[in-house]
Amino acid sequence: MAEFFLDAETWVALAFICFLAGLGYIGVHRIIGKALDDRSAKIKAELDEARKLKDEAAQLLAEYQRKRQEAEGEAQDIIAGAKGEADRLAIEAKAKIEEFVARRTKMAETKIAQAEAQATADVRSAAADAAIAAAEKILTQETKGKLAGELIAKGIEDVRQKLN
Repeated sequence: MAEFFLDAETWVALAFICFLAGLGYIGVHRIIGKALDDRSAKIKAELDEARKLKDEAAQLLAEYQRKRQEAEGEAQDIIAGAKGEADRLAIEAKAKIEEFVARRTKMAETKIAQAEAQATADVRSAAADAAIAAAEKILTQETKGKLAGELIAKGIEDVRQKLN
């Protein structure tokens, strides 16, 4: 046993045990435990905060995705409305053009009918004037005197009334 105390490793072991006992007496293990507990609580709080931020981010993402979908839906509605309005305007424009063409056609037909009527009236008037002139010439050559003048005037007047 005397050799046991002469050995250097024995004294190192005894010094180490005394050192540990001194640390235990001072309460270093409590200080280290408290530090580790504090560190654990801090890490847990940070994890909780990270989890809370992650949940908030997920909620914000879901809200923004919902808003994006709503905006896309509104955009589709606006596009559909614009297409409908464009179609309606195209139909209205086509109807107006058709109405304009029909009105112009009717005006042209009316003008043509008026021109035909005027031409017919002009031809009748010219024919009446020619017939009057011919009747006057024939009657003046064949009848003489007062009776001739009355017959000519009456005949001219009758021809005018019948031809016009």
